Amino acid sequence: MKKYQIGFLLALLAFSAYGQKQTLQLKKQVFELHNVTGEIIKFEGKNVLKIERDLKAIPFDSTRIEATVDEPHYARLVGLNDFENGTIEVKMYSQLKNPAPYSGIAGFIGVFFRVKEDDSAFEGIYLRPKVGRAANQKFRNHAVQYFSYPHAKFDTLRKTAPFKYEGSAPVALNEWITMRIEVNGETAEMFINNLKYSSFIVDKMLGKTKKGFVGLYVDIGTIGYFKDLKITKKALKVKQDNGEKVNDI
Repeated sequence: MKKYQIGFLLALLAFSAYGQKQTLQLKKQVFELHNVTGEIIKFEGKNVLKIERDLKAIPFDSTRIEATVDEPHYARLVGLNDFENGTIEVKMYSQLKNPAPYSGIAGFIGVFFRVKEDDSAFEGIYLRPKVGRAANQKFRNHAVQYFSYPHAKFDTLRKTAPFKYEGSAPVALNEWITMRIEVNGETAEMFINNLKYSSFIVDKMLGKTKKGFVGLYVDIGTIGYFKDLKITKKALKVKQDNGEKVNDI
């Protein structure tokens, strides 16, 4: 075999190895790791998926927050590539890394949905458990975050529509949180810990991608544990207009 042929084969093998993402299996579910490191471990007596953001894959820069957070660093559920409307429910547990890689860490943890195959667009709702029970209401109001990748990340939304895409929720670090998201057309409603009423609603999502993958997300400084992911696809539910008007106070 000629030298150039050997070199081509070696380059092809290297590309294949580089492009192949690590997968982990938790019970019957398989997760593909996208820019996160992870493992299946025994945590509080049960097998869970543990993930952390891979800072080698996507570096973080505290001077360029908008450009280096809310990126596609997540564990993708394999086998479901057409989620559009329905329910996503998962139990998750957020710990802070020690020492902290950044002073502003808050336990960022949540869910991506309608993720395009190439990770170029998706919707996301995540929590900042560190401020969920803060004594300061202003901090509490940042406990939940919606964003739409790539054009409407948290910092952009905070500047252009303050508090419209953020809210409060009764969450905290170092405890299990059940998050349930009801996705219906352009709306997404989030419920916490089996409470009857939602804690947060996005009345009009900003992404153009209408269906795709579902994934579990963590960001800078978070060690995230996940279990009991349940996804139910549903048909679009058309809401009836009851004619009521709400006036601003």
